[in-house]
Amino acid sequence: MEEIEKKQKKAQKEKAQEKKTKAPGKHKGGEQVKVVEADQEALAKMKKAVALAEQTPEAAKIENKKSKKAKARVRGKNYQKAKKTASKDEKYQIDKAIDLLKKIKFAKFDESVELHLNVLKEGLRGEVQLPHSVGKSVRIKIVDDKLLDQIEQGKIDFDILVTHPSYMPKLAKLAKILGPKGLMPNPKTGTISDKPEDVVSKFAKGAVRWKSEPKAPLIHLMVGKISFDQKKLMENIEAILKSVGKQNLKSIYIKTTMSPSLQINLDA
Repeated sequence: MEEIEKKQKKAQKEKAQEKKTKAPGKHKGGEQVKVVEADQEALAKMKKAVALAEQTPEAAKIENKKSKKAKARVRGKNYQKAKKTASKDEKYQIDKAIDLLKKIKFAKFDESVELHLNVLKEGLRGEVQLPHSVGKSVRIKIVDDKLLDQIEQGKIDFDILVTHPSYMPKLAKLAKILGPKGLMPNPKTGTISDKPEDVVSKFAKGAVRWKSEPKAPLIHLMVGKISFDQKKLMENIEAILKSVGKQNLKSIYIKTTMSPSLQINLDA
């Protein structure tokens, strides 16, 4: 009986000792452990690091774009000076607008003169023969078998593609390449003809195709260079406005490559 009691006491002591070693802040051998509590700032940094590590490349790109958009675009001193000269509220006569664009020019290269039209409906398109060249070389090609092979390989070194009707079945296979670039020959644009050489000659002389944006009632056209004399620029602009039709126009703006825009008086 005494022997059983001794064993029970021994077992109780061992259990008590085991509980002590497992107490908070201690290791098994009774050695004290230091408990360090992380502050809120450290926890926040840790969470941010984990989020960045788990971020997908796509999400990272979106985040990068957002940060770029947040930065406001700052224009240079020359642009700011030109903007002060050009009245935002005034509607200019075409000749006065051209004169002002020449005065506020600050770029060292020969800037293009651009016409931007807000029209009343989408889907407008047409063609106009400008009285004067716009100062831009246009690359025009006629479809043949060799050119078809080049297009299929991704080589596109032309701005206008003209074809004989007999090549249309072959061109249809390349519609996915040419269509998105606006280069697919089309009867509406006059680029399908029994006499493609005559079409090339017409475009080389200054024929310009115009159309409104696919998802917006806007037309953007180059009308010449700022170095051109006023008369040439005016005649090109008037030809374009006549082709589009004043009844289709909501507002007109003119500018050079680097300048602020000027609104043109529609009632002139």
